[in-house]
Amino acid sequence: MKKLLASKWNSLFPRPGTGLLLLLAVLCLPASVSAQPQPQPQPQPQPRPHAAAVASAHPIATRAGMEILAAGGNAFDAAVTVTAVLAVVEPYSSGLGGGGFWLLHVADTGRDVMIDGRERAPLAATRDMYLDQQGEFVPGLSMDGPLAAGIPGVPAAIVHLAERYGKLPLERTLASAIRVAREGFPVDEHYREMARFRLTALQQDPESANLFLDENRVPETGYQIRQDSLADTLAALAETGWEGFYAGPVARRLVAAVQVAGGIWTMDDLAGYQVIERVPVTGAYHGWKITSAPPPSSGGIGLLSMLNILEGFPLAELDAATRTHVIVEAMRRAYRDRAEYLGDPDFVEIPLSRLTDPEYAAGLRASIRLDRATPSDFLPGSPGQTGGQDTTHFSIIDSDGNRVAATLSINYPFGACFTPVGTGVLLNNEMDDFSAKPGVPNAYGLVGAEANAIAPGKRPLSSMTPSFLEDENGVAILGTPGGSRIITMVLLGVLDAAAGNGPESWVRVPRFHHQFLPDVIRYEREALDDETVTALEERGHVLDVLEHSYGNMQAVYLDKKSNQVTAASDPRGIGSSQVQAIE
Repeated sequence: MKKLLASKWNSLFPRPGTGLLLLLAVLCLPASVSAQPQPQPQPQPQPRPHAAAVASAHPIATRAGMEILAAGGNAFDAAVTVTAVLAVVEPYSSGLGGGGFWLLHVADTGRDVMIDGRERAPLAATRDMYLDQQGEFVPGLSMDGPLAAGIPGVPAAIVHLAERYGKLPLERTLASAIRVAREGFPVDEHYREMARFRLTALQQDPESANLFLDENRVPETGYQIRQDSLADTLAALAETGWEGFYAGPVARRLVAAVQVAGGIWTMDDLAGYQVIERVPVTGAYHGWKITSAPPPSSGGIGLLSMLNILEGFPLAELDAATRTHVIVEAMRRAYRDRAEYLGDPDFVEIPLSRLTDPEYAAGLRASIRLDRATPSDFLPGSPGQTGGQDTTHFSIIDSDGNRVAATLSINYPFGACFTPVGTGVLLNNEMDDFSAKPGVPNAYGLVGAEANAIAPGKRPLSSMTPSFLEDENGVAILGTPGGSRIITMVLLGVLDAAAGNGPESWVRVPRFHHQFLPDVIRYEREALDDETVTALEERGHVLDVLEHSYGNMQAVYLDKKSNQVTAASDPRGIGSSQVQAIE
């Protein structure tokens, strides 16, 4: 095996033995290696913005967030409102039955913090709960029905945001979501596409079919989706806070329905759920300070790793094929590390210093040849599909300079397609984000190792990458849904910002993606021309053009020089952005 590995790696490097020696030097760095970060750009005192802005994946949520800001709420109040309204109008992407990460900047203190509202595995969860008696993974068990659901974090995060950071009571910030749930919202074409994709699973649960389908069929455009039970649950949350969801009647209904349908939730699971405040990961790229999500999201570490690798390449001077090639190779190496090392930091030791160390990235960079792709199976790691819009993101800034970047999810479209009767809470299927068996890909083609194995109370690894960028000229707030492709979409947005472009460009930039396994570049048709595709194939890359676009980036930018605020929503989605002067 050693001879075979040496042969493979030496074939990639001009000097005999160089490849294997470099590989071993890079991968055998001790986990405790002291970080020697790049000099961090020092953020300047921020002027008071001339306006506030909200960019979200649905116009109803954007309007509701702006109304809260106009009523005297801050960015964190608006985040509560937008989170709750998206839970109503985007049941295919997020909801009270899901989780997420809220990256906050508190203007008064300059503090950045991430609210970890990620789902947790039930206390009765086991390492092999999705394997058969022969130890083989059983498709579907981690996808459909209550056994696929982790304990939700969105309700606890809503309460935490309101009580710790907001100015307005929950009765005010949840009022819009309650009203929309009762009055209904019209089905659009994207809703129909998502419902069609998950139709069979939705039809298996009578309550979900009753709520989200029309006589067991995909609703027509304009059909009104009304959710009275969800409105009642939101009202309980507004009235009694955390207890309104995790204790009392709502909790009892959730647990009873889950257990009857074969799930393993208990009242103790709900009673034990708390959000966690975590320190964001930070790094630098071409004068920008990058602030992003720490584990249990892989987003921040993956983003910084890629940027650290690319820092050593003159991207602006490279031809299109070579530029794409080195970006893909950076993606490949970052996703390899994701598969091998990352998980819930409360359960596993993560070599954070190494993975974000520019010297470690320099070693990875040195293993990249400009004239040849590195096959993923030449890299040590776990052996082994798609991503889309089945998550959501919003970005907010208020007139005091407080800001929020939040990415939320129930995982696959419509989550587990299971709604406990009397709650309106569509459950997530985030248990699929665990590594059910090392090397077995999840629904997004991502593989994992023991670091992301299932354990009671553990939070599954995520790709969500809510991020802030800041330099002497301005501040950017951005993020996107997209499953396994989230990190690479944010990467391309950051690279576009570093090239001097604004938010309208970041959200539109054509996208390409590589995630270590499968060893394929997937790309939007507009991202790569025929000449570039041919040049990449000649280097040894395998490419797959996508027939549909992907992602739904939401971005806000504050220009420090003029105090002007701009915002943009991805044209691939139905979202909207609004900027408004707030007195």
